[in-house]
Amino acid sequence: MKQGSPSVLQLPLIAIAVVSMAAIDNVKAAGLEDSTRAKALESIGSGLKFLADAQKDPGYWSTPDMPGLSGLIVQSFLVAPEFSRPAGDAVDKGLDFIRSAAKPDGGIYNKGMANYNTSIALATLLRADKPGDEVIIDKARNFLVGAQKKDAEKPANDGGFGYEPGGNRSRPDLDNTVFAVEALAMYRDKHQGEEPIGQPDLDWQAAIDFVSRCQNLKATNPAEWASDEPAEKGGFTYTPEGGNGGTHSYGTMSYSGLLSLIHAKVKADDPRVKAAVDWLSRRYTVEENPGLGDQGLYYYYFVMAKTLHASGVPQLEADGKKIDWREDLARKLISLQKKDGSWANENGRWMEQDPVLVTGYTVTALAILCGK
Repeated sequence: MKQGSPSVLQLPLIAIAVVSMAAIDNVKAAGLEDSTRAKALESIGSGLKFLADAQKDPGYWSTPDMPGLSGLIVQSFLVAPEFSRPAGDAVDKGLDFIRSAAKPDGGIYNKGMANYNTSIALATLLRADKPGDEVIIDKARNFLVGAQKKDAEKPANDGGFGYEPGGNRSRPDLDNTVFAVEALAMYRDKHQGEEPIGQPDLDWQAAIDFVSRCQNLKATNPAEWASDEPAEKGGFTYTPEGGNGGTHSYGTMSYSGLLSLIHAKVKADDPRVKAAVDWLSRRYTVEENPGLGDQGLYYYYFVMAKTLHASGVPQLEADGKKIDWREDLARKLISLQKKDGSWANENGRWMEQDPVLVTGYTVTALAILCGK
């Protein structure tokens, strides 16, 4: 679930939904071939059936300690085409569980990782858009805004988000930051840019600056470690200090960096955006998480789909060749699905041996590829 810290908690349908051709035709193709799109929709249906069967009382998935994980699963149901969702109350029970984790300080968490869980829970409630959630949503939004790091001793940390608002786990990283920025951007867009009366807004420029300090790009990152070597230029690392992965650019953080810039409304012709797209084009693959192999592979697929969809880039180009990333990624994900409808990574780092989490990642990615 996390892409940089070894201290993160490590957790350990068979029937395919029947999809009519008329229903399939109502889904925007988004670049997928008809046959691939039909298979993707079948995969989504069987994946959701697996997830519905895996839900535990009173409505969580995998562990009650992390409402954010359940939020990711609820989102996979919400973004999927309605006709592919199994009948049942999995979403309502999941939303009730998330609401039950709301704290008086506005955060939505149970046992730590308050920022991370709140970010995902807030995005889930915003996507669900249910009457009566306004107070929880506003308080969670204010909690996150207040958690943005302000560090006079280490200015490189300014503007980012860590696992917790304060204490030993408050050091900002790009993974926590992308989820916080994504949730706050959803709130901003839902409210047409209007912030709650009397409440401070996120310092968007500080967030942009923090993300920029995680990028290997000498023109915009003053850090000594920033490199313009071909293997590094334009990619991102886990923290402005290089993080646990060192100062080398790698796939998941490079997509997360670009997605953060997009949510912060940095323009497409900005040198940071152009350099990030160039690195992702040059290092493009669906066979591994560039720089990390099979570590965090399904999170890589998840954030790849979200980022390239948000960027509006229909194709990538590398070595003079155009890459149909939607078709390529969809076929790869379909090929990796297990008979019970789930997906899982043999490499367990960042919880990716948990088929519930990984199936949530994959269903969401496929829904995006189908045009949701």
